[in-house]
Amino acid sequence: MTDINSLRELKNFTNTLEKKTYRMPVLFVGHGSPMNGIEDNEFSRRWTAMAKEIPVPKAVLVVSAHWFTKGTKVTAMDFPRTIHDFGGFPKELFEVQYPAPGDPALARETAGMIHSTEVELSHDWGLDHGTWTIVRHMYPLENIPVLQLSIDYTKDAAYHYELAKEIEQLRDKGVLIIGSGNIVHNLRMVAWDRLYEPNYGYDWAKQINGTFKDLIASGDHDSLIHYERLGQEAMMAIPTPEHYLPLIYTLGLKGKNDAVSFFNDQAVGGSLTMTSVKFDPIN
Repeated sequence: MTDINSLRELKNFTNTLEKKTYRMPVLFVGHGSPMNGIEDNEFSRRWTAMAKEIPVPKAVLVVSAHWFTKGTKVTAMDFPRTIHDFGGFPKELFEVQYPAPGDPALARETAGMIHSTEVELSHDWGLDHGTWTIVRHMYPLENIPVLQLSIDYTKDAAYHYELAKEIEQLRDKGVLIIGSGNIVHNLRMVAWDRLYEPNYGYDWAKQINGTFKDLIASGDHDSLIHYERLGQEAMMAIPTPEHYLPLIYTLGLKGKNDAVSFFNDQAVGGSLTMTSVKFDPIN
């Protein structure tokens, strides 16, 4: 007859193995046009490659530029819907579904980590194009839980930077956190006739994008938080903050020993950049 104590010890050992995980990297991803969600291009291919270079996550949490809310919310449904929050694109794009599961337990755990504000468990949102256009290339099997954390539009960059620090421990629980936006994002100034010209950027856009990269690489987060002090070029790059604030979240999540590297470092249409950042733990 099997010793009940031996079974308990085996269960405890198995639980320990299940809890062991790698510290996950943090990604800021320039998501650009929704068409990147269905196109096979240099940006989407890099997203696919990135998923093969990092540990397989237990879940993905995305801070998307396209969930801008009053207060902070996290998706908490079993199966988040695919949101087509755009217009004027081909029918093929509107037909895309990304039926990855959610993770209500992880949503509750994430909300419980945040003490600076009350976090609402949302059953009304889903996965907007700031999330699914990227994640469907990274995890096409649709088997990894995906959640979104909203951005409170009533708060400044410093607030979001500090809030991000409260969920850093998710990195040690196998959760891949992605900030999805664009560092330079001025739609009013896009040169639509040169949208498909490789790496076409206005001088000011490339200049300030280079400044942002230098500040990220050097760890000067204060200057990035107070980007309005960086001059007119910064204000042209960030006429509204929603696409920039996901970067601020990833800066807040960065560990002091994380290596910094850039990918998809291209300008698009003159006034947009796809520049993306990987914060990778050094083991």
